[in-house]
Amino acid sequence: MRLIRGLTNLKILSLQEASPLAHGCVATIGNFDGVHLGHKTILDQVKEKARALNVPSVVMIFEPQPREFFQGREAPPRLMAFRQKFETLMSEGIDMVLCLRFDERFRSYSGMGFIEDVLIDGLAVRHLVVGDDFRFGCDRAGDFTLLQDVGAARGFSVENTRTVSVAGERVSSTRIRELLNVNGLEAAEKLLGHPYRIRGRVVYGRQLGREIGAPTANILLRQMPALQGVFVVSARLQDGSIRDGVANIGVRPTVDGKQPSLEVHLFDFAGTLYGQTLEVVFRHGVREEVRFDSVDELKAQIARDFDSARAWIAEHGSAASE
Repeated sequence: MRLIRGLTNLKILSLQEASPLAHGCVATIGNFDGVHLGHKTILDQVKEKARALNVPSVVMIFEPQPREFFQGREAPPRLMAFRQKFETLMSEGIDMVLCLRFDERFRSYSGMGFIEDVLIDGLAVRHLVVGDDFRFGCDRAGDFTLLQDVGAARGFSVENTRTVSVAGERVSSTRIRELLNVNGLEAAEKLLGHPYRIRGRVVYGRQLGREIGAPTANILLRQMPALQGVFVVSARLQDGSIRDGVANIGVRPTVDGKQPSLEVHLFDFAGTLYGQTLEVVFRHGVREEVRFDSVDELKAQIARDFDSARAWIAEHGSAASE
């Protein structure tokens, strides 16, 4: 799988003699936040058509996501960071991910400009899979009908995405965020197709957890997470082993935290995790994140959290493997 960053790199690639886009591609466009069951159905549409045409499958995404550009801190929290999204798309068998920077210059594109520069000159698209409510270009002037009309004239076809429902409920990133916000892990899992998880690199923290007898692996988050609080988790380490533990995700109000982070304590683990990438799976909510008046109160609550987590694991089963 190949990652193409930016329109300039796309154009350079398209001009190469042995470009993988020499015979065009089948593409789709969207945020693909969470890569849930609805997204996977779209990816299947793209891959199926790409195989039929014997061309690469392409997913076009944006950084920042458009709503993050327009709304800033008021934008909805992400379900996954860019790297995790890319790795998940790779695991789904997509050939290329085109990541375009969404900035003032890009948002000023006209609908026709986007079609000409990106879809035709850049991707040489032969088939496009997008929702019939897809809007693009300056002031969202471009729409599904424009794509169909231009495609008919310029030699590419346009297909509507298939809607996926679970138990009568449409699968969407918005709905999954709503569920995670109220600790609806089981309901979110049904829409995702797997338990909610966050993958990230362990960095050095303030070492407070170690000082109070609860060392944690700290994963910094670039955006506010879709869920906050204390959870029973399992974590897959780089060596493939899985450990049970407890995680706090949020801003750590007791120690005046500002940057959102994920802090994971692994039961019965004494190794060093700095620099490793962990995949943390959220299994059960223990409590909300709250501010305590002192570190001693926090320490006492952490001990109770550990007891609650161990009791839940004893009842529902360990995810750990040696």
